[in-house]
Amino acid sequence: MVTNAAPTAVNRVVCYCDDCQAFMHRIGRADLLDVHGGTDIVQVAPASLSFVQGHEKIAGLRLTPKGLYRWHTTCCNSPVGNSLTPAVPFVGIAVQAFEGGTARVDAVFGKPTGAILGKYAIGEAPKGSTGFNLPLILRAIGKVLGWRLRGKAWPHPFFKRETNEPVYPLRVLSQREALRPLCGPRPTASAGPV
Repeated sequence: MVTNAAPTAVNRVVCYCDDCQAFMHRIGRADLLDVHGGTDIVQVAPASLSFVQGHEKIAGLRLTPKGLYRWHTTCCNSPVGNSLTPAVPFVGIAVQAFEGGTARVDAVFGKPTGAILGKYAIGEAPKGSTGFNLPLILRAIGKVLGWRLRGKAWPHPFFKRETNEPVYPLRVLSQREALRPLCGPRPTASAGPV
């Protein structure tokens, strides 16, 4: 559940990075990527996200020892959030995690404000997704700083405040390179077990 849901309270972007693509392939949910391999993400303050039920079905994955924490369900392998360390207070949630589809998400959070890392997009990069997008970067930094200054970093849905340790089981992937051929801009392998 996300509280204080409004376009002004979140940051929404489409990410085409090969790590987001690799994560979706790893959990068997490449069907959630758009035609160019993008993930539509709503970034929220950690304190605004909570789970009402299903805690026992959440697990974490890091593609590398220093990569993003990527959280998903163990029952249907749905992504539930991406985060850095608790020191950087944000949680990125794939739009498909919300009920009601894209139209409802657009109505609640607004449309994406931009796209990033289009150099990894499958096929031709979507317009505006490559290069340095200063307004998008400044908006993201502003949100994170604002959340931190307004005390929205805690409670964090994925980390313990006392120790900063993950709340849920976490695995660090040892075969990240095996996923690279599945990711843009020109995938050379078809999806299968990795």
